[in-house]
Amino acid sequence: MMALPFFIGAGAVYLAWKDRGGAALLVAVLGVLLLFVLYRLHATDTLDIAL
Repeated sequence: MMALPFFIGAGAVYLAWKDRGGAALLVAVLGVLLLFVLYRLHATDTLDIAL
């Protein structure tokens, strides 16, 4: 699951390399939004620590 932002970023770089600037920007923004969602899900998880 956490590899998705990396692959999305790689796709954005590939699109930019192929002179598809608009699509690269859209994919990069989607990747950043996915990072925010994943951070929100992981940062609010409870830790099951028994001391």
